[in-house]
Amino acid sequence: MSRLRLGRLLGAPLLWAGLLLASAFPAAADDYTKTRYPVVLVHGLFGFDSIAGVYGYWFGIPQALSSGGAKVHVAQVTAAQSNEVRGEELIDQLETLQALHGYSKFNLIGHSQGGPTARYVAAVRPDLVASMTSIGSPHAGSKVADFVGTALPEGSPLRPLVASFVNAFADLIGLVSGSNTPQDSLAALKALDSAGSARFNARYPQGKPSTACGAGAAKVNGIGYYSMGGTSRSTNVFDGSDVAMVAGGLLFGGEANDGLVGRCSSHWGQVLRDDYDWNHLDEVNQIAGLRGVFSSSPTSVYRAHLNRLKNAGL
Repeated sequence: MSRLRLGRLLGAPLLWAGLLLASAFPAAADDYTKTRYPVVLVHGLFGFDSIAGVYGYWFGIPQALSSGGAKVHVAQVTAAQSNEVRGEELIDQLETLQALHGYSKFNLIGHSQGGPTARYVAAVRPDLVASMTSIGSPHAGSKVADFVGTALPEGSPLRPLVASFVNAFADLIGLVSGSNTPQDSLAALKALDSAGSARFNARYPQGKPSTACGAGAAKVNGIGYYSMGGTSRSTNVFDGSDVAMVAGGLLFGGEANDGLVGRCSSHWGQVLRDDYDWNHLDEVNQIAGLRGVFSSSPTSVYRAHLNRLKNAGL
């Protein structure tokens, strides 16, 4: 009997045996990101949950986290507002999720201004929060916000004019993402500059670094505090948004930054890493996942962090 014919005779039974074994012993479900508490992603300034329900601010990240067993929700707070107003909106959404699903606490993950927004909630409603993680957040303020404030000082006739245009832009973001809350770009500016951030940190110091570029307490009032950030500006020649990141980075002098936030300003609580090869938009996998060829995958980093929270019982 030829080898070919013998192979055919043996191949079919072996194939069927393999299929029967696979059905009898199905692959174990992926629970790598299955945290104890659900995850809520909180966007930054000019952010949104999704545009027309199709294009997400956290590009591909909710799906990557859910695939490992995590329960993931994406918050929608006002695009341009103070940390406190956005924080109260977030509290309302968390309470709604509690009522709908019976959740007790949440793991909050905030990008950019989403970090201070989540910190506000952790400070005033610790009963709602298991952990707070910030990604590229200007906890000590942003030099870009400082520059805008200096260029448009209080009393300048241009200040309200520019604010009206910025508010209109934020209104457009709200329109396409299904939100119609009032915008206040000047309140957002005050929240993100150095002076405003210092005032906010004095009121809500939980997790504040002990030194200017150090780390803070990893746990306060039973809540875990984590932070991470990037230090690149131009990361992909096909990403047109890199131009803005490069321009913003010029305002930092020699300080490492992601185009909008300085490396040290991103520190809060336990600093996981502050020098990813990401710019400010890469941190949420934007735009459409374009980033440096050899840079860390944001979705993989987020998945690893949820596994960290899972192992910490969060």
